[in-house]
Amino acid sequence: MSSSGTFRSGAVVSTKNAPAPLPIFSQAIIANNIVYVSGNVGIDPSTGKLQEGVAAQATQILKNLKGVLEAAGSGLGKVIKVNVYVTDMGKFAEMNAAYLGVFEEPQPVRTCVQVSALPFAAQVEMECQALV
Repeated sequence: MSSSGTFRSGAVVSTKNAPAPLPIFSQAIIANNIVYVSGNVGIDPSTGKLQEGVAAQATQILKNLKGVLEAAGSGLGKVIKVNVYVTDMGKFAEMNAAYLGVFEEPQPVRTCVQVSALPFAAQVEMECQALV
């Protein structure tokens, strides 16, 4: 498991397979056998650039989440909850097309809400919780 440090009763997770977090939060925290992954936008960690369009951003976000989950000793198959934030519900189908087929059955529970803005002018952001 690629985690370091402690946070209350859990461990801080850090990986280069996802964008580095801002200094005010962690990529993820493990507590009570659950990994809580911070919100991710569609930034490619190798270039530091935001992908263009909702589908490309959603695809990159899911890759980023996978990287953080694997660093925590988990994976996409262990995700139990996903929160999705979009800046335009009119792009819901486009985001969903990138999302479908990524998770195993049964699908994780999910919430999707429209927000007025996201960091770095992203169009979509996702966070998740998974079993470790």
